[in-house]
Amino acid sequence: MKSVITAAVAILLPFGAVKSQKIFKDWPLGTDPAAIGSYVANHYAASQFDNFGASTPTESITYPEVCTWYGALRFAKATRNKTLLEKLVGRFDPLLAQSQSLVPKPDNVEHSVFGVVPIELYLQTNQNRYLALGQPFADQQWEQPETIRPEQQKYSNQGLSWQSRMWIDDTYLITLLQVQAFRATANKKYMENAAREMVAYLGLQQSNGLFYHAQDAPFLWGRGNGWVAAGMTELLLELSIDNPNRPRILDAYKKMMAGLKATQDKNFMWHQLLDEPDAWTETSASGMFTYALIVGVKKGWLDEKEYGPAARNAWISLVKYINEAGDIKEVSEVTNKKNDKQYYLNRNRVVGDLNGQAPILWCATALLSN
Repeated sequence: MKSVITAAVAILLPFGAVKSQKIFKDWPLGTDPAAIGSYVANHYAASQFDNFGASTPTESITYPEVCTWYGALRFAKATRNKTLLEKLVGRFDPLLAQSQSLVPKPDNVEHSVFGVVPIELYLQTNQNRYLALGQPFADQQWEQPETIRPEQQKYSNQGLSWQSRMWIDDTYLITLLQVQAFRATANKKYMENAAREMVAYLGLQQSNGLFYHAQDAPFLWGRGNGWVAAGMTELLLELSIDNPNRPRILDAYKKMMAGLKATQDKNFMWHQLLDEPDAWTETSASGMFTYALIVGVKKGWLDEKEYGPAARNAWISLVKYINEAGDIKEVSEVTNKKNDKQYYLNRNRVVGDLNGQAPILWCATALLSN
């Protein structure tokens, strides 16, 4: 892997110096975030649309695809890599024409998050056609459909998205889309939506700062907690100081980071179930936690002396799981909620799943950004 990453450095386009804490400098050979990010992003840009690892073509863009695409776009911006951006735009533009059938319907949370990608393209290219496609996905998360189930109506009556499921995965999938819509329009209603939604899910936080997957799935599933950590991070990056929900969300974030620091293992990684030290090491969760820690230290939400080493060492350990092809190993397969502990422990471990590729790009971007 080291030779691949070292070679990748040579193809990077120049980018401006960034301010960063000392803890995030002087990387060991083979762990430089600019090289890692470039290799993983270009690997993604050259790949086919993924159908959750199945050999059959996907019927519509999946949410792990969105998360990885978003990560690659943000990395391209952080490194001012116009060539990479052009590849990622070229990957999208057929969806506006001959491949429109791949655009998902905004009928549930896992489909609606698609709007994140065209909004990010708008933010980077200033082409209104991307915003015109992406913004309605954010709006329709709060606009009731013609037919709505009683459970969905209940959430809507509470001012939440009718797409809410009270699975902790939603804290990223709903929040990020609303945050993106705010970034593109400066309309505060999107931040109010995101903050209100996040607060509603904080009821799943336990005394150790970590989260059950759902009320009827009382397990500290790794990637589920990763979605929460990343979702709170994206929200706090944009949530104004005077927003009445910010103190509660920031407090929950800090409690979670303390809980994660306490469950980080001797190799600076996290496990499939966070409170099960004998469970297998899981990389998608570890990547998401690393992202949240990096941003927290950089933004001053977390004390650098206490949390900086945890973030740095996690990144160094995480990238060792990337193989020569640019795929990360030990990723839990797609996981629904289930009131069965063994169900989580028995999930298959896969290589190159986009749930694992995405946080590598988020981390690399965060390390290279102000």
